[in-house]
Order: sequence, then C-alpha cells, then structure tokens
Amino acid sequence: APLNKQDIFHGSTNMIPTKYTQLTFGFFLSIFMSCVVSGVSVLNTTGLIDGFLNLWMTAWFKSWIVAFPTVLVVAPLTRRLVSKLVVDATK
Repeated sequence: APLNKQDIFHGSTNMIPTKYTQLTFGFFLSIFMSCVVSGVSVLNTTGLIDGFLNLWMTAWFKSWIVAFPTVLVVAPLTRRLVSKLVVDATK
C-alpha cells in the first residue's frame, strides 16, 4: 500500500526496519550536511552568480559521495570518543 503523510510522521509498518537505523541516519545526515557545507563553500567562492544552483548541486553531489561513507566510518568513532568525555552527573 502506498505511504501517506500520516504513515510517515506517525509510524507505519511499511517503513525501514530498525536494523538499518544507523545506515539511514548516516544517509540523511550526510545529505543535509554536505548540501549545507557545499552551498556555503560555493557561495563563498563564487557569490550569487548565474549558474550558482548548478555549481552548488554539482559540488553537493561530489561532496555527498565522500560524505556518506565518511559518516558511516566516523560516527562510531565519534560515539566512542564522546562516551569517554561525558560524565553522568546523576551518579
């Protein structure tokens, strides 16, 4: 059955299985972060010129190809580092 807006925002049995949580998180995080960073970089380099959107999307795609596997490798290392740095104040 096709998903509707309510299924997406209120849960559905047709969504991604939980065993893919980390992969899904990394996928979306890499999309959003590489899009923002590449947009800022292209804007900083070229300004708002004709063809800016095309340059940005080209840069975004190239950076996402690197960002996605990087997030998958770096996220577990970052979790371990953070777990060593933070303290449970309730103990």
